[in-house]
Parts: sequence; structure tokens; C-alpha cells
Amino acid sequence: MAGSVGTGRVAPRSSPKRYNGMDPPLSLTRPTMFDLQKTAELEKFLVEAGLYESEEQSAKREEVLREIDGIVKEWVKQLTSQKGYSEQMIEKANVVLFTFGSYRLGVHGPGADIDILCVGPSYVNREEDFFVTLHGILTQLEEVTELQPVPDAHVPLMKFKFHGMAIDLLYASVSLAVIPPDFNISEGSVLCGVDESTVRSLNGCRVADQILRLVPNVENFRTTLRCLKYWAERRGVYSNVTGFLGGVNWAILVALICQLYPNAVPSMLVSRFFRVFTQWQWPNPVMLCAIENDDLGFSVWDPRKNPRDRSHVMPIITPGYPCMNSSYNVSSSTLRVIKEQFKLGNKICQEIDLNKASWTALFEPFNFFEAYTKYLVVDIVADNDDDLRLWKGWVESRLRQLTLKIERDTNGMLQCHPYPCDYSNPTLQCAHCSFYMGLSRKEGMKIHGQNFDIRGTVDEFMHEIGMYTLWKSGMDLAVTHVRKKQIPYYVFEQGYKKPCPPMHANQQEQSDRHDTEDDTLTASMLGQLKRKRDFDGAGHSESCKSVKRSSVSLAYEESPPEYGSIVSKVVSENTVNLVSSALCNGVQNGLSHGDVNLESANCSSSPHGSEESAASGTSCAAVETVHMVVETVGPESSMACVINGTVQTMAVHTPLKCVAEKDEPKFEGIGSLANSNSAEFMEQTEMLTGNVLGENMHLCE
Repeated sequence: MAGSVGTGRVAPRSSPKRYNGMDPPLSLTRPTMFDLQKTAELEKFLVEAGLYESEEQSAKREEVLREIDGIVKEWVKQLTSQKGYSEQMIEKANVVLFTFGSYRLGVHGPGADIDILCVGPSYVNREEDFFVTLHGILTQLEEVTELQPVPDAHVPLMKFKFHGMAIDLLYASVSLAVIPPDFNISEGSVLCGVDESTVRSLNGCRVADQILRLVPNVENFRTTLRCLKYWAERRGVYSNVTGFLGGVNWAILVALICQLYPNAVPSMLVSRFFRVFTQWQWPNPVMLCAIENDDLGFSVWDPRKNPRDRSHVMPIITPGYPCMNSSYNVSSSTLRVIKEQFKLGNKICQEIDLNKASWTALFEPFNFFEAYTKYLVVDIVADNDDDLRLWKGWVESRLRQLTLKIERDTNGMLQCHPYPCDYSNPTLQCAHCSFYMGLSRKEGMKIHGQNFDIRGTVDEFMHEIGMYTLWKSGMDLAVTHVRKKQIPYYVFEQGYKKPCPPMHANQQEQSDRHDTEDDTLTASMLGQLKRKRDFDGAGHSESCKSVKRSSVSLAYEESPPEYGSIVSKVVSENTVNLVSSALCNGVQNGLSHGDVNLESANCSSSPHGSEESAASGTSCAAVETVHMVVETVGPESSMACVINGTVQTMAVHTPLKCVAEKDEPKFEGIGSLANSNSAEFMEQTEMLTGNVLGENMHLCE
């Protein structure tokens, strides 16, 4: 078994190794007694927060890896025999498992999944042997549950649970007939003769190993990364799929801070992390080493040559060949959210450094449902939990596209904040969940006269969702928007809504005026809405042409008991059918949000519509013109929206604590990537702010 599973364990290092990063250190200052005390407090907090797993849990992981290793080894031997190879070849047939992600980096916690790469011989392919034959073997095992193949993903994989432990299993076929037990995945030769998908699969392990080699002190890196991943989860910015940052992104950012402050302990590194990245001038790239070029022909990140790379707003480049931007999912909207959270983290860390706050303050959860007054809601239903898991995974993977489309169609003036958590009503018995997206107006845009009609945008999004190849009857989707006061009680941590802070007289008058406007429908708006509908010769609304605009979300009553009882009454008769009916025909069923009074429309109960029109992929949506107005919000808010009339016009505005954004950033220093220095811009910023980032600062020309 030795050498068959690469867990990426690295021995602790008590002293920094020779510096080999992209930039020279900003400071070589060693920790004081105060820094050591703060580090001890931080480590104690992380332990009490349950971020470390027990020895029993670690032993279970090792056992799970051994069992999976045995299964895939037997699988490849069976394939070798079925393909007609000799007995000697069957005896030598082998695969090697490598872990990557948080487990390989040594920062996994209780309940974390295990990312596993299976490296196999050249004659075992991914399409048939992995996704068909091995998939069939896994379906027969009692210890395997929730098996979900994802062959069309950017990195193809199979997701499942093994003895209740979440597993992400990838496969890579390399140009070797026999895989030796001591196979070295870090060698450049493993990339010879493989396709792009295989390169992406191999890169997870290769990048993790490279990161561990490039940090000065592995244990300090691990503690800091564990801390910042937990912070990102608490603040709602840990999710690669929804356009924020995933595990590898946070690992590279933390590794850079470790390089810039090689002698710092975790408490210092956390503080410097926020200090540096609050001032970072995106889209200047984050790089741990120079970008490597090779003769293998794979594309590397280079905005000078690749037009696509120029659109990346927050490039975080992976070390090692081929260097890629690991954060290409980040959009202008999600970058804005990340930057705001960096600023808040920096402010709290400054107070901690002055002994005016404790570490608990840094990890306070982000009150997403208090930060906005208008939200897009994506409701998802299915016939059963297995179908919901597949359907939800597909929809969640496309939510980022909805954010990008709204940015595109509003010229970046209307920004989305997708929240990476899904919610379900505990009083409902059917398989369902909902995703929420906060809406805000871009900082600095004009307040009056800004109208955004995003119905066509949602139509396009819904059409793409309807192209899901594994769609089943009962899978349905609805998109709508709600006011903050309509948010259901169960999305809050304690299960109830927090009381709103008292308003001044003028604020209350303004709020009352907006609520009055919400219940008024102007003739011009009605006319505009009617003109946008398509009618057939008989005068009925045509179905399966585009997303319908009826109310599509269950009623969010102000009182939690009323909300729960109303929904339960609706779905108790016929679960998914009635849920779909309520989503698509909320107005006529009396389940509207209270601010929509649209004429009834024919609405399919699924994104694919009827059998005759399955290709059209229609469903329901209630998203109307977005109208910009002024409103006051709390200190941590990102916007405010009100509905102007019953066609659901939204209004958004700026937060009280936002800093005015600068002009569109430029690629500074991008002309010489190999020699660029990520510390270059710090000098000017430091002179302007008076912040001392550290001693012995070295800046390259």
C-alpha cells in the first residue's frame, strides 16, 4: 500500500527555508511576545470552533482511501483482462491514487470531502471505462451512496459518499502502459500526450505540491489558511462555483503572504493578509513564481497573447506548468463583494492588533439577508432527493452565468451578490431548495432615471437551464424577486428575523412612501407588460416560447407561522405538482408576493415544457424592470431596493460604508510577466496611507 495513495503529507518545518518566491519579502520582522500570544489565542479559537478532526476521524479517512484504492486497482485489472492483454500485463496493471485539495494541503476539517485523482494507464479511458464501467461497479457497492457522475464539468469527476464520507473522484490517463507504484506526478513528462481535461485533472495535485514547496513555513501556512478559509465561509465568499474563491484560490493568496512575510506567525499573517489585499490593485495578478513556458503546447495565462485572459478581473495564477488563472469565475459583482469583505476584515484586524477586539469579532457571520432590500430568488423542486441533488448541482453551476448576464445586459450598472448557500423550508415534505442573490447599483452611477429590464436576461438564463441533458419529469425551476421583509424566517440562523433598527422620522416617511408605491400599478406599466406577451390566434398566451412572467415563488408572509401554514396547505395535496403549480401560477392561486398582479399565463410545470416542446426549455420567472431610487440602509448593507408598482420595478443604491471605486483598472506591468513584481504597487499605496507593511521592503523597478 505504501506509495499507492499520495496524501501530500509534509513534515513540519520550524525555520523558514531559502526564499524562492516571485517577489522579495516585504518584511523579515520576527514575532514579538504579543504576536505569539495572539497566535495562541487564534489557534485556541480554531480548535474550539471545531476546525480540526479527531484521530478517529483521521483514521477513518485513511481506511476509506485504502478501500477505494483496492476497488480501482481491481477495476483496472478487470479492464486489462477484458481488453485481451496477456497474463503478465494483467499482473502489472495498476493505478495510483493521489489526493489534492484541502486534504493534501493538510487543512481539512471534520466532514470535509476528499478530492482523489486516479492516475491510470493509456489504454483505460475516461469516457467509457471510468464513467461507465467503474460507475457500474460503484453502484453495486452498499458502502457507496449518492453517486453522481459529472462528465461535462470543467474537470470531469464522479461525486459520491463512501461510508458516509464525501468523495470527489477524478481520472487521468497518462501515456504509460504500466503505472509504477512510485509514479511522480510532479514531473513535467506526465503531461506528454494528454488532453486539456487530463491536464486540468492532474494540475490539482501538481499545484498543491508546488504550493507546499513555495511557502517558507508549512505549519504557519496551514494554520493561516485554515483560519482564512473559515473566515471566507462565515462571510459568504467561499465558493468557486458561484463566482467567489475556492480552496486553491485561498491557498495561493495565503501562500503569497507567507512569502512576503517569511518570519511571521499566523496572527501576523492573518493581519497582513487583509492589509495587503485591501490595497491590491486588481487585475494585477497574484503569482507565487514566474510563469513557466514549455514545448508541450498547452496554453498558459498571458493577457498579452490571449484576449480571453484580459477579461479576468481577479487573476490568481497557479504555480507550475501550465500556469492558469484559478479564479476565472470571479466577476465584477463578486469581486466587489470580496473587496468589501477584505476591507471589513482589515478594519477588525487593526482593532485586534491594538488589543481592542478579539478573534471572535473577525468570524462574525455575514448578515446577507440584512444587507440588501431586494433579492432574486431561484426556487428548485424535484420529485425526490436524488433528482434534486442532480438538478440543484446543474442549476448552481449556472448561477454564475446569471450574474454575468445581468452585468452584461446592464453594462455593469446592476450588480449581483449570489449567496453560496441553499435553503429549504423545513415544513415542506417535498424535495426543494432555494438560492438567493442580492442586487445592488454600481457605486458611483447616477441615481435617478436608471431603469433596467432584465426579463430578457432571465429568459436567456432559463433557456440555458432547460438544456440540461439529464432532465427528468418533476424537475422545475422558478426565478423571481422579493423584498427583504418577504424573506422567510428559516433562512436566518436562529430561525427568526432580526428586529430592524429604529428609523428616524424622515426615514420612516420615506419607507412608507415606497411601500405605498409598491401597491400601485400604473396604466403605462400594464400596457408595457401586455405588449411583451405573445398570443396565439385564439388569444391565449403561447407556452414554451420563453420564460413566463407570472409570480413564481411561494408567498413569503411576514409572520413565520403564517408562511409555513400556507405553504404546507398547498403542497400537502400533491407535493411537486402543486409546488410547480404554485411557483408558476402564484397569482391566480393567491400565492403572489403581494406586489405582483399579472394576468395568468400558461406556464409549463418544468423547464422543458411539454413533450412536444421539450427543447425549448421554458419555465417561470417574475423579474421585471429595475428602477433606481434612493433609500437608506444599514452600515453593512450593499444596496437597497424597492418595488415601484406591481410590475416589480426594483431600485438599488449605494451602501453607507462603500469606498468610491476607481476607473477601470489597467494591467500594470503585464508586459513583462516573468519579471513582474506583485509588491511594486505597495510603495505608492503605503506612502498615501501611511501604513507600514514591514521592514526591509525591497521594490523592483
